[in-house]
Amino acid sequence: MSTSGARYHHGDLRAALVGAALGLLREVGAAGLSLRAVARAAGVSAMAPYRHFPDKDALLAAVATHGFALFAARLEAALADAPGPRAALIEQGVAYVTFACTERALFRLMFGPLIAGAKARATLHEGGAPAYAALERAVAAMVADPARRPAVALSCWSVAHGLACLLVDGQVAMPAETEAIGALARSVLEQAVPS
Repeated sequence: MSTSGARYHHGDLRAALVGAALGLLREVGAAGLSLRAVARAAGVSAMAPYRHFPDKDALLAAVATHGFALFAARLEAALADAPGPRAALIEQGVAYVTFACTERALFRLMFGPLIAGAKARATLHEGGAPAYAALERAVAAMVADPARRPAVALSCWSVAHGLACLLVDGQVAMPAETEAIGALARSVLEQAVPS
């Protein structure tokens, strides 16, 4: 058996490549990502990624889509523990900001301009839909008038995303502890989320 054949034993090569890319993204940022580097990290041949990803944009979109799945899960979990609809919406915003601050490179990939191809951008938009749907459900539980819900959802998203970007980009000093990030986010969101 050849060395390359011995190295290729992933039951799910696509998942292994996305996992390797996510690890590299966290370690070296998006600039250090290439299909060759991801193949090396996954322990497969340099050509193996092309079985699932025609180019780097497609791989980055898959990583960002995986990030959106993690993100949506955190947003959903925030809803489960809150004592009421307004508190749930605030806690969801806290989860948004803490995700951004603890997964900076992934957050930048998910929401930034790095993914340029139209097909990859469409995949990314589709991957982000469950996270926005979680926000819409939280708003629907709090806002009785359906006509007001889109504006309230956009307002809440804007505040959470804006604070996340200010912290991630260093425009506002980021607390060192995750709990302190959450406390900061909570204090801002309590002022911004309508009663």
